Amino acid sequence: MNKYQLRIATPDGNAYSGEAEMLALRGMEGDLAVLAGHIPFITAVRPGVCRVINGDDEREGEISGGMLCVGKDQVTLLADTFHWKESQN
Repeated sequence: MNKYQLRIATPDGNAYSGEAEMLALRGMEGDLAVLAGHIPFITAVRPGVCRVINGDDEREGEISGGMLCVGKDQVTLLADTFHWKESQN
């Protein structure tokens, strides 16, 4: 699967900066997933679960809301607050 650069930033600094295959979260119009090559857009993000998938690595975090900017080769999630969930393993 193709990858893109993802950055999750909060006022306290970067929560994530690296490659991703998919970002899944809740936008203002409902659930959405961003894959490589997605059409560029900007949307507000609702509070809830945020999933980052990169190969076999899948991580979940909690977001309190923010803005998502999808560009040609980079995706930026600006979050009010963001915390990774503990691993269930």
